[in-house]
Amino acid sequence: MQALKINRFYMSTFEIRGGKPLSGTIVPQGAKNEALQVLCAVLLTEEKVTISNIPDILDVNMLIELLGDLGVKVERISEDTYTFESGSVDINFLQSAEYKKKSGKLRGAVMLAGPLLARFGKTYLPQPGGDKIGRRRLDTHIIGFERMGVSFHYDAEQKEFTLDGAYLRGADLLLEEPSVTGTANIVMAAVMAKGKTTIYNAACEPYVQQLCRMLNSMGAKIEGIGSNLLQIEGVEKLNGCAHRLLADMIEVGSFIAMAAMTRSEITIKDADVAHLGILPETFLKFGVELEIKGNDIIVLAQDQYTIRQFIDGSVLNIYDHPWPGLSPDLLSVILVMATQAKGTVLIHQKMFESRLFFVDKLIDMGAQIVLCDPHRAVVIGLNRQTALRGIRMSSPDIRAGVALLIAALSAEGKSVIENIEQIDRGYQFIDKRLQALGADIRRGTA
Repeated sequence: MQALKINRFYMSTFEIRGGKPLSGTIVPQGAKNEALQVLCAVLLTEEKVTISNIPDILDVNMLIELLGDLGVKVERISEDTYTFESGSVDINFLQSAEYKKKSGKLRGAVMLAGPLLARFGKTYLPQPGGDKIGRRRLDTHIIGFERMGVSFHYDAEQKEFTLDGAYLRGADLLLEEPSVTGTANIVMAAVMAKGKTTIYNAACEPYVQQLCRMLNSMGAKIEGIGSNLLQIEGVEKLNGCAHRLLADMIEVGSFIAMAAMTRSEITIKDADVAHLGILPETFLKFGVELEIKGNDIIVLAQDQYTIRQFIDGSVLNIYDHPWPGLSPDLLSVILVMATQAKGTVLIHQKMFESRLFFVDKLIDMGAQIVLCDPHRAVVIGLNRQTALRGIRMSSPDIRAGVALLIAALSAEGKSVIENIEQIDRGYQFIDKRLQALGADIRRGTA
């Protein structure tokens, strides 16, 4: 068997020469957001848990490393499959400087709290890290835990919560917001809490559904999966299981946008089409031609794609919304795709106030965009009459980074993207996978 080996990228730039069509087949990686949830769930049992289709990306690798630091026995048995055994867990590691440094770079580490409270009755929760895309509060997590009998203390100097779950019990919860990570955290605490928990206004994204199905396969009793009302009967013990991640829907959407921008015919294989929700229809609103064959999506090469208007003739408004609405993680790539469409669209990013701040780079590339405020941007499509031009730019976060990468692939001339560690956090070997489609992209140093 192959021992755990975490890949890290030390190169700092992508150099892209764009303006050429791509072609071929690409397989989306396993879902990053699902991986961060189900990896935390391995702490709920002493028995072996096998998880497959795990993406080899920085955020996921860092969480796997943190699990190993906590004492979980981790073994990589194939390229995308790991086993985890949590027979011996050192909770005190959560108070170490090493843990705080690592978890400060990874928002997903916040979901360690639920399973640790359920199994060990206590945990420590530092202020989370991740993207610089605006405030991402822990209120949903902490208030939910508190109503389940958990007491907490916040150390403002250390920026750390101490959570005591000695009296963890079921409760009736109405969440203030359908937070995905908040729902996942509370579900993982509730599956081993005494009594029954109901969670109303629960997030119901496919990744939360996958987490719940995995927990049920371990012996949990969760009803209402796929709805915004979850009912959970606590059990004393959970067993091991085998679980496979869905394809990453954000990658699927990114590849559709990339194909449209670069006039390429691309087959997205094993896309888990049944779990994409409103995603295909959203791209159809931009005139992107898709064919769905079984579990694959074929994006057809187009010289032109036209943005629809509303029925009354007004400008299309695309906005993020909790599932089954459009994921906020897709708005950046959709905005970039709109720059070469025919027509005008208003992009409204409701959830995060800093996610549209990358549009200045697109404007420098020649895009016609009016940034109305931190949440809204009007894109006037160029209809390919003027190509974007290559520039030097920096990736501010995961999703904006891949959006800029798509822009560079369609642009004339050379583009250089710095801070590509942000892209590597969410996209597995993206340069090699794009090279296989014919993209001229290389890693380099600043």
